[in-house]
Amino acid sequence: MSLGPPGAQLSPEQADNFEDIEKQFAVKVVQHMSTYWSILEKVPGSKLRLTKIDDEIYEHFQKEFPDFDAKATINEDEMKSKAGKERWRNFINQYEKKVDDFNFGTMLRANPAWEYGEKETIFAVRMQFYAVEIVRNRQGLNDWIYEKAQSQKS
Repeated sequence: MSLGPPGAQLSPEQADNFEDIEKQFAVKVVQHMSTYWSILEKVPGSKLRLTKIDDEIYEHFQKEFPDFDAKATINEDEMKSKAGKERWRNFINQYEKKVDDFNFGTMLRANPAWEYGEKETIFAVRMQFYAVEIVRNRQGLNDWIYEKAQSQKS
């Protein structure tokens, strides 16, 4: 007996739950963005470790994406193209048993010179966030956030 496509057996009563799930997801994403930004205001990114395996992620990312320019704006269309998705999927899946929530959705600033904002962020998965932000931190590209926060304290 075939049940049909996913979701085909949903009733209207169950559909309300999806809206609640989306809201919960949005809350988690905003918490993640706020927490990360708050940390960058307190610690220079160049001194920050995001995971226990930052070195491994950094080296692997450099090997798999040698042309990645951490200063440039991420080309979301290229990242989400068929070839881009495949390349990222191969990278991300290697962390399934190493990084919690490795494929959980989050937001990533498209450019390290920008603050989080509606037009300045792209949807990504956690491993994309880690890989890009580890590179940015290693290159000191997020240190301006700490410096700005410290100068505003004075």
